[in-house]
Amino acid sequence: MRMSALSHGFLLLCVLCSVLSASADNLTPLSVRDVKVGGEIGRRIDITINNNLLKLDIDRDFLQPFRRQDGAPSFIGLGMLIDSSVRLAAYSDDPKVLALKRHIVGETLKLQSEEGYIGLFPPEQRITSLWDVHELGYVVWGLLNDYRFYGEQPSLAGARKAADYIMRNWSKLTAEWDKETDVAPNVAFTGLERTMLALYQETREQGYLDFVVKTRSLPEWDLGIVIGRRKRIEGHVYAYICRSLAQLELNSLQADPKLTRTADRAIDFMTRRNGMLITGSTGQIEVWTDDQDARGDAGETCAVAYQLRFYDNLLCARGEAKLGDLMERTIFNALFASQSPDGRNIRYYTTLEGERVYFDKDTYCCPCNYRRIIAELPSMVYYKTPDGLAVNLYTPSQAKLALENNISLAVRQSTSYPGDSSVRLTLEPSPPATFTLRLRIPAWASGASATVNGASLEGAPVPGTFFDIRRLWKAGDLVDLELPMRWRLVKGRQRQAGRVAVMRGPLVFCLNPEHNTDLAQRDGSDLGYVALNPAALSEPVPDASVRPDGIACCVQAWAPGFSLAQNADYALKLTEFADPDGKATYFRLRDFSAAVDDELLSGQ
Repeated sequence: MRMSALSHGFLLLCVLCSVLSASADNLTPLSVRDVKVGGEIGRRIDITINNNLLKLDIDRDFLQPFRRQDGAPSFIGLGMLIDSSVRLAAYSDDPKVLALKRHIVGETLKLQSEEGYIGLFPPEQRITSLWDVHELGYVVWGLLNDYRFYGEQPSLAGARKAADYIMRNWSKLTAEWDKETDVAPNVAFTGLERTMLALYQETREQGYLDFVVKTRSLPEWDLGIVIGRRKRIEGHVYAYICRSLAQLELNSLQADPKLTRTADRAIDFMTRRNGMLITGSTGQIEVWTDDQDARGDAGETCAVAYQLRFYDNLLCARGEAKLGDLMERTIFNALFASQSPDGRNIRYYTTLEGERVYFDKDTYCCPCNYRRIIAELPSMVYYKTPDGLAVNLYTPSQAKLALENNISLAVRQSTSYPGDSSVRLTLEPSPPATFTLRLRIPAWASGASATVNGASLEGAPVPGTFFDIRRLWKAGDLVDLELPMRWRLVKGRQRQAGRVAVMRGPLVFCLNPEHNTDLAQRDGSDLGYVALNPAALSEPVPDASVRPDGIACCVQAWAPGFSLAQNADYALKLTEFADPDGKATYFRLRDFSAAVDDELLSGQ
């Protein structure tokens, strides 16, 4: 793809910044074992365990296709299931989850052939059949993580044996292979480079690294943003971000400016070139789009999951608070809306306009990637820094970590965020110690303030940055953070131009016509012509449509048309975007002067 001079200059600047920061990580995530989470994030983890993972028919849906090896269907997601069960067992310490994990891993290892193959196809179709490498690569990933979290040597041996099988048989994939399948290799083999890099990091066997660098030529990959669903589907968001993430992980092993180009390009496209929707999701029908069409197959769940991993990696490497803003926007809206409030059902896509539907299987990529990313959320709350602790996500939680000089630190977070603006942190260092506490101040939080033990601090927190508090901390110290939340009517772009989305803090709100009887029969596109009255936005009211401590927005509105009547036609209740029956996200205003820019997009 051709690149404008402006885009080229931006990327050169990003490359320079990446070179300066690539040599040392600024933040290190805590293990899921060291964090316990409450609030909506914790609730989503719990219902994913109890109402989804433990409700699956593992043998029928996940294992039987591997026992049959008839190639139908061509992707299950067994390795993804192993990964999520490993992490959720490690996080929860739930005996039922641990037993399930052991069952899945044990049965998977029984399926491995002498040559190392674990897959869906008979011998003559292995490796060359579409998605076979994709499936096997994730099985290796899942087994490797079983070793990483539980020290299971059979799992490590099985992972290495399967990875070696892939490398031995790679020559079967001829130069004409992608023409026959009409799927580009970077899409068909999604996740493979990350798997091989992880194996290299665990074993230090050079062959795995050579496969990534030489055989797969990962440092040379430099694909532009491909708009739309074309042959080879190279605009596949999930695949693009996953491979960009692999480049970033390789960059942490052997720094090279080339390895940050696609990551910088993706961030630029999402935040400056209309590639990201207001909820944090991206694309339509799995591929990059920039027209902001939010109807139909918008916001693939796999892409959402990999965006979060991608932001997490960049946050660790660059320490930019706005990456945390992107994470919380995506988690509380796009991610949670892709799951039913009771946890059982998962969506493949989550539209912003019109009827939302649940996927009809527990297998395949999106349900499996949803479980995986939910299992990773605890490690995105707190990060160890070279001189202390950073707080990225605000949610009831507690964590423990070891600082320098044999200092142990326990931290507890009390808050009703994102429904409420107040956050309290209780710190318990042992012994008392001097270190820096870094607090992410969201870009929307104008007027944020912080105190320690009730005393004000020098300097005011700046939205869109981390606020650093360095002092001698002792057990029982209290940090109170106030993040003012005001209603924002955020300007739509492209196809949404001339309309606004309603936001408060990180939350996007939607219109569920079932809560508004006068509009119950309206289609999502019709609902978008309703005109809101900004002067009639109320304080948030309690609403349990999505979560027990949820909130709603009450606002008056006028019916579609050109009426200038003073009295409104409707008294609406807008609910959080994760409302499963939400059908409209953008609305009109009579006077557009009340609209504001999206803080994640402006000023870039």
